[in-house]
Amino acid sequence: MQKMAELLGLRDECREGTLGAPALAGSCLADNRLNLDVYPDGCRRFLQLFKEQQGEVVQVEFLRLSSNDCLLDTTLGSLPHLKRLKSLVLKGGHARDEFGSYQHGSLTSLPPDFGNLRCLTHLDLSFNRLSTLPSCVLHLPSLRALLVSHNSLVALPEDFGCLSKLTFFSAMKNQLKDLPQSIGELSMLQDLDLSENALELLPEEVGNLHNCTELDLSGNRLLSVPDSLANLKSLRQLHLHSNLLVTVPASLASLPNLSRLDLQNNCLRAIPAEMQTLPFVHVRGNPLGETEPSPQAGLKSLHNVINSCICSGSFTVTSEGCRVVLACGIHFYFPPGAASDPLQIYFRSLTPDPQWVKLRHHDVLLSRVLELQPHGVRFQQEVQIWMPYISPQTPHQHEVVVRTFSGQSWSDVKTRVKQKRRSKKCVAHCCVLHFSWFLVVSRLVQNECKVPAEGTLLFSSVDPNIKVIFPPGVTKEPRSVKLQVLPVSAEEIQEITANAGCRASPLLYLSQDSTVDFLKPVRIQLPLPPGVTGLNLDRSRLHILHGDLEGQTWNDITSEVVLEFTHLYAVFEVTHFSWYWLWYTTKTYIGGIAKKVYERLRLYQVNFIALQRKKDPEQVLLQCVPKHKVDPVLKKLQDRYRGPEPSDMVEMFEGEQFFAAFERGISIDMDRPDCVDGRLSFIFYSHLKNMKEIYVTSPVDRKGQAVKGQVSFYRGAVPDSIPEDASRRRKGPDSLWLATLPIKLPQLKPRWDENPGPLYGFSFPPLNLGNAETGYLTQANLLSIARRVGADWQSIGLSLGLTYQQIERIGYNNREDLNKQILDMLFSWAQQNSEDPDCVSKLITAMKESGRQDIADEVEAIIELGRQKYSESIRRVGLEQESSTEDSAIAMM
Repeated sequence: MQKMAELLGLRDECREGTLGAPALAGSCLADNRLNLDVYPDGCRRFLQLFKEQQGEVVQVEFLRLSSNDCLLDTTLGSLPHLKRLKSLVLKGGHARDEFGSYQHGSLTSLPPDFGNLRCLTHLDLSFNRLSTLPSCVLHLPSLRALLVSHNSLVALPEDFGCLSKLTFFSAMKNQLKDLPQSIGELSMLQDLDLSENALELLPEEVGNLHNCTELDLSGNRLLSVPDSLANLKSLRQLHLHSNLLVTVPASLASLPNLSRLDLQNNCLRAIPAEMQTLPFVHVRGNPLGETEPSPQAGLKSLHNVINSCICSGSFTVTSEGCRVVLACGIHFYFPPGAASDPLQIYFRSLTPDPQWVKLRHHDVLLSRVLELQPHGVRFQQEVQIWMPYISPQTPHQHEVVVRTFSGQSWSDVKTRVKQKRRSKKCVAHCCVLHFSWFLVVSRLVQNECKVPAEGTLLFSSVDPNIKVIFPPGVTKEPRSVKLQVLPVSAEEIQEITANAGCRASPLLYLSQDSTVDFLKPVRIQLPLPPGVTGLNLDRSRLHILHGDLEGQTWNDITSEVVLEFTHLYAVFEVTHFSWYWLWYTTKTYIGGIAKKVYERLRLYQVNFIALQRKKDPEQVLLQCVPKHKVDPVLKKLQDRYRGPEPSDMVEMFEGEQFFAAFERGISIDMDRPDCVDGRLSFIFYSHLKNMKEIYVTSPVDRKGQAVKGQVSFYRGAVPDSIPEDASRRRKGPDSLWLATLPIKLPQLKPRWDENPGPLYGFSFPPLNLGNAETGYLTQANLLSIARRVGADWQSIGLSLGLTYQQIERIGYNNREDLNKQILDMLFSWAQQNSEDPDCVSKLITAMKESGRQDIADEVEAIIELGRQKYSESIRRVGLEQESSTEDSAIAMM
């Protein structure tokens, strides 16, 4: 396959915007694997390879493509030619929409001749747009692992049970309402995940899945489960949480291997006595012990309450109305008559993106973005929404509101807030007539009024001394006026300006819904700065400043207005609205100072932390933490993580974008949508968690030395090239570099085949696989076999009967070390089959099925030698009593 690796360059180095051959070959190909889902043009690369080097491409056994690729449909026609293909991944979720959510792939079906892939054992079609399962999937005779999660499946084929070799099936986050009876024919199925669907009933045939060890039915609409589940003697974990269960079979308590039965968040008012003392039964979130309602009331309750454990999905609203409760804490109430016809509501929780979530100055984001569809549909009655949020730190100066996006602009809706007594969590409540995007923010307290032609008075509830007086005749048509105030303490002014003589009044912001100036001057009353009164006032030191909407320019308008003074106040007149600020200072040019103070009032002091997990140094936690939260955060993490001291303090704006770059021999070890060439994108929100955990690796050989790298943080979006400010450590408000923290990857332990001592900490029990007549395979034999296995270990593991989930876990636990993955796979299989007398013949068959006839021949040679040893030992019985029992086993070194 080395030739194949060289071909992956395929003149790309001559093409603009693509990687050269060495980089591409190393990134997407490993032996018989072709990983093209990490490239935005992966399908184009595959088609080019298939056209020019078809002979090599058809040898590929493991293929990954992104179903977000625009050339996917063209590529699908070529895939049935890959007759040796064993694992195929056609997943979506590799791209984001304009609101930051992962996009589902474009896959809606598969070509009929996909059923000719006779060797295919693993098929992943997750994050796509499948409404039905392609019929060709049912013709894959070797299929063992099938993943169709995050699609739109409403039903499974009636003959789904024909997939007789299936051991792993995941259809989570679909719209399945029922299951075919043939599902009970999947006799080899070990792991079944049907969570977060719309299942209301289960067929009795589910009880025929005798080899099933884990069954996940959480997040559905089940009222009950069949008694036949008690036949699943192999079952270890049964997840039934977040359903509508009113009863459960007592016979579940007698399942011999059950270690977890999750019944949380259901409608159980009682559980069988057999379950009440079992430690592995979890029943939180049920109305246990509550009085049974009347049958009519109970039925109404079940129809009107929908529990969902996911942050995206859908539900149906009818003219009867309903109350919807999401596990993330969001509540809805649709009153009867809100929808005249049945209406499917779609919801999802989005990560806020500053490109479209436009916060105003001094706003603080307190929640994620909630999107509700369909957009623009008008309800007949107001729908109530309750959104949980994080309590703000400045409750007196700010108020909490729900903000909604119309597709063009954001606007605030009338909001009520309350704190739950038991949980102390805060909830914002609003009423709307249509759905769009919603979030919770903390803004400066806003006072508003309608100004009629007769004039009126508006004052601030934060500081009642601030008033705006509208005289009669100020406007012809009524207009809406809003007032906001930001108090500024004398200590803040002195700290920022480093001048004890500088003082300022509260900041006043005025706005209106009209672009026309007022017909008459409007009188504004502001309190004099602290320590200044009409008795000691030096008028030459008093300045009225007018700021633009963004607070970037502050003009001294003292000479342009008529100032009047009382003992405590200054009064002046204006005809248009914006920011107004009263300053008392000896400085002559005050505009620049005011701009600096205004910006500093919007900044947050933060520190960066970079910690490594104690048990796994390759797992790195990065977080931007407000200064006052650093110590509590570190205390919470100190038991599991270690790392350097936090960075020096830096200042950031709410909603400011920054990124982290790993440098000096450290890079990110996985493909992430928020990562570009090893650089991670962040957005700072003072009240939300600005934290990410990633796995890092290094191209440096760590067998002889540790790698001492670093992670640096920079302002702005992820650029094409990393700035070099980290080396110069240039500081200042215009600097891109923010901070740098060290990251150290420890030296790797020696390879198992280079070290005669203990194997990487593996504790292998003594093994004698097989039987006396055919001979045994010992630990030494398996170690020798492991030396012959390569990157095809996953295919061999699946052929040996390990589940796809086990293979994934082995690969994850031993990442960066192929030898350790092979050992873990072989010995996991050996320990599971140590009591099976035919396990050796199964090992030989699995090697042949995996295309490793060489290993199969070697095992057969060991067994033949074992037979000879056994025959000789029979003949020697009674003559050599001291003969060791080890004669029946051969160590192949």
